[in-house]
Amino acid sequence: MKYSRVLLKLSGESLAGDQNHGISTRILDEYARQIVEIVAKGCEAGIVIGGGNIFRGLSGTESGFDRLKGDQMGMLATVINSLALESAIKKAGGRARVFTSIRMEPVGELYNRDRVVEEMKNGTVCILSGGTGNPFFTTDTAAALRAVETGADVLLKGTRVDGVYTADPEKDPDARKFDNISFEEVIDKRLKVMDSTAFTMCRENDMPIIVFDMNVPGNLMKVVKGNSIGTLICN
Repeated sequence: MKYSRVLLKLSGESLAGDQNHGISTRILDEYARQIVEIVAKGCEAGIVIGGGNIFRGLSGTESGFDRLKGDQMGMLATVINSLALESAIKKAGGRARVFTSIRMEPVGELYNRDRVVEEMKNGTVCILSGGTGNPFFTTDTAAALRAVETGADVLLKGTRVDGVYTADPEKDPDARKFDNISFEEVIDKRLKVMDSTAFTMCRENDMPIIVFDMNVPGNLMKVVKGNSIGTLICN
């Protein structure tokens, strides 16, 4: 294994599959299987999931919700997804525990960095829900923060595309994929990888990011082993 401890960021939208909302059991079970597979090989894993398949804070404000309340609803959406993934991982034969950024017992245990690292070392998949616990911050930022806090070797951004491109590959057939790119190049080329707060945190803490297609079975194991798939972003 190239990476012994990873922080995997999953989007809520990807959990919806073709439904565009809610949770696809097929996608959920496939993600859980891949996660259990890498942990069985000795890789320690923390997971942060978005909540966009259930509720997005920013879109909520467009519907008339106060931004603070909208973001809090978004945080709760991430907890729902995290509980679903916890159940799926256990069904797949793994060990998992949900930690929440705000006090929510008995739904999940309040996030504590030392407790999470201890559980990860014991082979438990730690699902870190609720974002940062604060409004105005995305789950991308939460993933970057937790990756740095827990001493992950790399932040893995599992998406529906197989890396970072010069343009949106779904809209531009001439878009070119990067195998490796620096943080500075991403900024200079104004490429959209994650929000600027999360990206800056990774750059300033020398936390490499790998963007890859999580929807291809076996890709997570390939990334953890160091196979050249997706796009590596580093200093």
